[in-house]
Amino acid sequence: MKPLEGVRIVSIEQYAAGPYGTMLLAGLGAEVIKIENPSVGGDPARYTGPHLLGDADSQYFQTWNAGKRSVALDLKSPEGRRDFEGLVATADAVVNNLRGDQPARLGLDYAALKAIKADIVCAHISAYGRDNSRAAWPGYDYLMQAEAGIMSLTGEPEGPPSRCGGPSMIDYTTGATAMVGLLSALLASRRTGMGCDVDVSLFDVALHQLGYVGTWFLNTGEAATRQPRSGHFSVAPVQTFPTADGWVSIMCMTEAFWRALLKVLGREDLALDPRFTDIPARFAHRGELTAALDAEFKRHRTDHWLTALGGVLPIAPVRDVGEALTNPFVQAVGMVQTVPHPADPALKLMASPILIDGERSAVGVCPPLGADNKSLLG
Repeated sequence: MKPLEGVRIVSIEQYAAGPYGTMLLAGLGAEVIKIENPSVGGDPARYTGPHLLGDADSQYFQTWNAGKRSVALDLKSPEGRRDFEGLVATADAVVNNLRGDQPARLGLDYAALKAIKADIVCAHISAYGRDNSRAAWPGYDYLMQAEAGIMSLTGEPEGPPSRCGGPSMIDYTTGATAMVGLLSALLASRRTGMGCDVDVSLFDVALHQLGYVGTWFLNTGEAATRQPRSGHFSVAPVQTFPTADGWVSIMCMTEAFWRALLKVLGREDLALDPRFTDIPARFAHRGELTAALDAEFKRHRTDHWLTALGGVLPIAPVRDVGEALTNPFVQAVGMVQTVPHPADPALKLMASPILIDGERSAVGVCPPLGADNKSLLG
């Protein structure tokens, strides 16, 4: 089942935020037409190494563009504008992830496109928004993590501010958030016959990801800081622990999980220690608690603890990227798919995280730049 089959999305996009969001829609059956400017060689992601796939393609590019179609046109040329408007007339939504001042200049907003199609939904993904003093500012994921306070919360307390790992998590979250807005507006447009603009910015989404620590500051002035061992801001033990051959992450978010941990460890005596009688006490004495539990976890290998505690309380091994992707559970749930590519018939990509009736949608690779011009533009 492909719930978005019959929905046509035209997207002027590059790099991650826009492409990630529209890729989710392509996986659900939408026809996503990726507009690329041939005068600059298309999406710069096509040339981002180190793992290239022939000319003007790469594993980096395919990561966010599988399942899409490619049309090469220059929106600033009369011919390109004509072809673009022809696509808009047949589309349900137009997406872009340009600088905030660009959609109006390029005629990509609802004010410019409603005369072509009254119910068109125009989704704008920008760095800082389209209607403020930073509309013309370029911006990327890491900058948002820096300014929104996320870097101040990531890493060890004595270390420097750090971004969240390698992937651009704010890009991905922004892309997914924009698609929630787009699909909501699409439902409304089909009900009312009128389209609209949908705006989502990297900065707003990054700030929103502060979650409860943002709420705490807004209401009490308390500014959360980096926690040792990737610990929780108010609950313990919720952190990483060293084993005989690696690390595990434990989350005893409830008293039931705490007591289950002590039972498996054979340390029910810790429940009687006044320093550890409840969650506030354990958090206040987290250093002493960490030392006591470290001694226990170091006694056995990671696999032992996964067997002993798996399904009993929330536990996970701390894996590197290679270990994560070769984990048999990943294969069992189908989160890796083979997507044959002309330059690599065995190309593997992540499968869609969305299951419909228990199945993940299969997609093909994004074709070469402009490969769909003839079929879509004539």
